[in-house]
Amino acid sequence: MHNRLGQHPMYSRLTNLQNLRTFMKYHVFAVWDFMSLLKALQREVTGLTVPWREAPVNPKLTRLINEIVLGEESDLDHLGRPCSHYSLYLQAIQEVDADSFLVRQFVQNQDFSTLPEALRNIVSYHLDLSSQGQTYEVAASFFYGRERIIPKMFSSILDVIEGTDLQCQALIYYLKRHIEVDSLEHGPMALECVNILCDTAAKEERAHQVAMESLLHREALWNFIAEEMSTGN
Repeated sequence: MHNRLGQHPMYSRLTNLQNLRTFMKYHVFAVWDFMSLLKALQREVTGLTVPWREAPVNPKLTRLINEIVLGEESDLDHLGRPCSHYSLYLQAIQEVDADSFLVRQFVQNQDFSTLPEALRNIVSYHLDLSSQGQTYEVAASFFYGRERIIPKMFSSILDVIEGTDLQCQALIYYLKRHIEVDSLEHGPMALECVNILCDTAAKEERAHQVAMESLLHREALWNFIAEEMSTGN
């Protein structure tokens, strides 16, 4: 599945501005619900209550999650300014004049009826997992469905975009930053979190099931975007 996602035919279509705008219009939802998975993990393994109480988990796990949150929620953008990766992606959308209304409206109102069915299925799966899933299930989706596959997917996307004359510096920075951080830092950290949380054979088995579900949803997103590109929308 990772190889299939790393070589999806959608990437080869990112050679013109219209298709790039279509990609970014819908991919931003994966950027956003990624943060929901991460914040669900932070909620469960760190001390977020007031009055504060130390989280009843492995303190190493707390440190790992907090370090990932630090990078994802307050990294530096391509101009050296503190910025979440979601906000950086919105900057990239604005740079190429892509449509951000759909995601901004959804984030504000949480109205799933505004989303196309394929996109609605993907987002609702990860939000349901974030709010109702076991901590180890969320971690499995976060690592196997995101951190592990992102460097390979984004490298494929970057190779195509850099072979064109498209002017999208913020997006290129976003892609390069994730390739670097997820392969060298956040990916290994997230794997360690999964290993700590999956302390029984049953949890390991279920974690792999969740991982496959997340990957299939990612593939569905790529298929949907590819179809939108082919119709010229």
